[in-house]
Amino acid sequence: MRDDGPTTLIMNPEHELGGHASYGRAASSEVDTRHGVILYLDSVNVVFDGFKAINNLTLDIGVGELRCIIGPNGAGKTTMMDIITGKTRPSSGTAFFGQNIDLTTLSETQIANAGIGRKFQRPTVFEAHSVFENLELAMKADKRVWPVLGARLRGEQADRIGEVLETVGLSAQFQRTAGLLSHGQKQWLEIGMLLMQEPRLLLLDEPVAGMTDAETERTGELFNSLKGKHSLMVVEHDMDFVAQIAQQGKVTVLCEGSVLAEGTMEQVQNDERVIEVYLGR
Repeated sequence: MRDDGPTTLIMNPEHELGGHASYGRAASSEVDTRHGVILYLDSVNVVFDGFKAINNLTLDIGVGELRCIIGPNGAGKTTMMDIITGKTRPSSGTAFFGQNIDLTTLSETQIANAGIGRKFQRPTVFEAHSVFENLELAMKADKRVWPVLGARLRGEQADRIGEVLETVGLSAQFQRTAGLLSHGQKQWLEIGMLLMQEPRLLLLDEPVAGMTDAETERTGELFNSLKGKHSLMVVEHDMDFVAQIAQQGKVTVLCEGSVLAEGTMEQVQNDERVIEVYLGR
């Protein structure tokens, strides 16, 4: 899996801290999800120098759904997420967020503003800052209004940060320098930074790679607690982890840029095509 680094300003510590105030709320409030769908890809194709990386891909993600995406290397999983986040433009086809936001017409920043957050495999946090400060920097707010709103806004911000700290299991670590966290804790912190942006849809690329068994289990519990409040697309190779979070949800198998199979974990595991190209016997 290619690791391209973060796509949004907030997830890249190399940017100046002042640049993190660029995220607004307006776009996310316009997402129309009345039909129960948060993401819809229809007949999407991507061609790189004659190679069809995405081949007539059609899928949809429901509001509040946790969807697992699996498949062999080169199946198109990363390219699919690149399309959703605006990093790659499809050669043809459509990609809609809700019913009314055409992702193919927006920049990466506009898509982040609309409510889509993406996490790459490698955690990227501000290592010289505390856990609390990382979440503060990630907060979805225009910092130019802080002096005007004063203590009331600061109190609301502190409450929000406290909620996220509890959600990701880092309340006891809030004063700790991020660089001293374990690998798993850094992953949780980065997820917390995404949550501070109040995303409607989270794209998570191999989130448990390099984690201990205990961290992996805790991450599964975290994701299960987030579904319903957020929609999640989880790309993962760890089939034990997929089984933990998929439960009775839907698993999509990509192969050669299109959907090979889709269904419950049990259905996918017993599909002869999936066994042949990915799972093996």
